[in-house]
Amino acid sequence: MRLISRFKKSPLIAGTLILTATSFLTRIIGFFYRIFLSQIFGEEGMGIFQLTAPVMALAFSFSAAGLQTSVSRYVAGEPSTRDYPFSFRILITGGTLACLLSFLCTGITYYYSDDIASILLKESRCAPILRISALSFPFSAIHSIAKGYFYGIKNTKLPAATQLIEQLIRVSSVYLIYLHLAAQGKEPTIAIAVVGVVLEEFVSFLISIAALSIRFQKLWLLCPACASSGSIHFPLKRGYLSVTAGLMRMAFPLTLNRIVINLLQSVEAVYIPTALRTYGLNQSAALSTYGVLTGMALPLILFPSALISSVCVLLLPTVAEAQTRSDYTAIRRTVSRAIRYSTYFGIFCTTGFLLFGRLAGKLLFHSSMAGGFILTLSFICPFMYITSTLASILNGLGKTGVTFCLNVSGLLIRLLFVFFLVPHFGIRGYLWGLLVSELILTFADIAVVRYFTQSYCTEKSVIL
Repeated sequence: MRLISRFKKSPLIAGTLILTATSFLTRIIGFFYRIFLSQIFGEEGMGIFQLTAPVMALAFSFSAAGLQTSVSRYVAGEPSTRDYPFSFRILITGGTLACLLSFLCTGITYYYSDDIASILLKESRCAPILRISALSFPFSAIHSIAKGYFYGIKNTKLPAATQLIEQLIRVSSVYLIYLHLAAQGKEPTIAIAVVGVVLEEFVSFLISIAALSIRFQKLWLLCPACASSGSIHFPLKRGYLSVTAGLMRMAFPLTLNRIVINLLQSVEAVYIPTALRTYGLNQSAALSTYGVLTGMALPLILFPSALISSVCVLLLPTVAEAQTRSDYTAIRRTVSRAIRYSTYFGIFCTTGFLLFGRLAGKLLFHSSMAGGFILTLSFICPFMYITSTLASILNGLGKTGVTFCLNVSGLLIRLLFVFFLVPHFGIRGYLWGLLVSELILTFADIAVVRYFTQSYCTEKSVIL
């Protein structure tokens, strides 16, 4: 009973447990979904599908990623300040900006899909996938802003529920479309997987809008200043421009961070198959190798990170709230625990993948190549988990520019391996690059976080 009471009193612990349980469940569903896709569309089909991922990630980064984190950080004080009109202004501003930017991304991606596929991705078969995925950008942007708000106030129930619903909608819709096409004797393409993405984002958008409406209708009763006005809307004029400026001031470096990172990831994704062809593989074999790595081996390596991802989502508002209270002891304690538990969990995952990685590749994907990749990638688990948690802490402290520089540095190291080693050593050169970049990035993150928490926190100066 005492343990249960402790969980209820700690939003970080309780929220992490909710997100972790949901994330594990959705990842289990998604994992079998990937197995289904790999068996239906093969390694080359998975490679084509994975080639479009950086483009979709770039659109999300431009339209919503930075704004989502900004909204989360700015509303983090709502549970203690009860400044609901301010939170509402944050939501309206963030949602409007994200919506406008997402429509811009949709138009560009849809109308220039052929050029993007043939010139940038160097694979014309990606064009239909890009056109379909472009329709999901506005729904994804609004849904992300809503999640940012709920993460900020440490209410993880709605994001957890929508995460599960998203996965169920995606998997069931793709499976039903596949059965329908198979019954008509038609050959399904990998493009049907993107239809599931559009449907899941649309449903999540509807749920998010409904949840926000219900919440602020209830909060309306708790806001005497708004109730006296007799209006159903919170006042937006006072502080509206300052809210917009504040959101953009934090969102701009975050967005720039994500855009540059996604651009570098796009270069990486396009050049890996090209470098593999230089190494001696044909087009089909190069796409198959890339598909096995990014569509099979890496998702399995990332599967246990559901726990770390849940912690990272809630670390940002937790650190930001502690910073507003000038509780520097809590910040240092959070950093220490994040490093320690991420290391323990990473070592545990590495051991498991070393023991069962090859077997998992054969049983799950019927691919010995996937098993070999899993064994090599198992060593990055501790470093990958540590960098994820420390990046979230740095964002919570407002050090988004530092996070940007560190992430870009890690990607540049990987690109050097892609450019200079993959043409001579094949995919092994890229795997070596992953290991080296994660190792360097981990020690750099630890050094930077310790610097800020020790120097600034000792001086009791606000970190901006």
